[in-house]
Amino acid sequence: MIGETIQSIMNEQIKNELESYYIYLSMASYFHSENLDGMAHWMRIQAHEEMTHAMKFFDHIIDRGGTATLLDLKQLKTSWSSPLEAWKDACDHEKFITGKIHGILNRVRAENDYTAEPLLAWFVNEQIEEEANTEKILRQMERIGDSREGLFMLDRELGTRIFPPGSPLDPAAYNAAT
Repeated sequence: MIGETIQSIMNEQIKNELESYYIYLSMASYFHSENLDGMAHWMRIQAHEEMTHAMKFFDHIIDRGGTATLLDLKQLKTSWSSPLEAWKDACDHEKFITGKIHGILNRVRAENDYTAEPLLAWFVNEQIEEEANTEKILRQMERIGDSREGLFMLDRELGTRIFPPGSPLDPAAYNAAT
């Protein structure tokens, strides 16, 4: 059985992951509006990942006999002044999530909840990847500066990221179903 404190902080993390989903979909919309469809594509896939992260916590709570409670979401941000600002926000957001994961891990250890540690170990490793990916793109954006050619080359490269099969955020998946 999951303890009340751990259940509560994991429910809070579900909210954080769903807000991540929202912010990355907002970024996808922004990038589409700027005709940067490759970056929008990358963000759609990122949003998909955030939804699966929320579901990992959701299922962990359920599997341990708890109740996954969906908390109210905040719309964190919906517009950016430049692609560089959006990537800065994405990088900062991943660092914020890393801090939240570390906080949960600290609490789990204080509560001697060994059952939660494998889940959180997965998230600690996932956040290394998440931060590295957004940091790399941010650094590339900074190097590109005002180069439109560089921006469009990076946009094209980011558009090659592959959706997980059947992702509801993949236009090819939902267009094939109609």
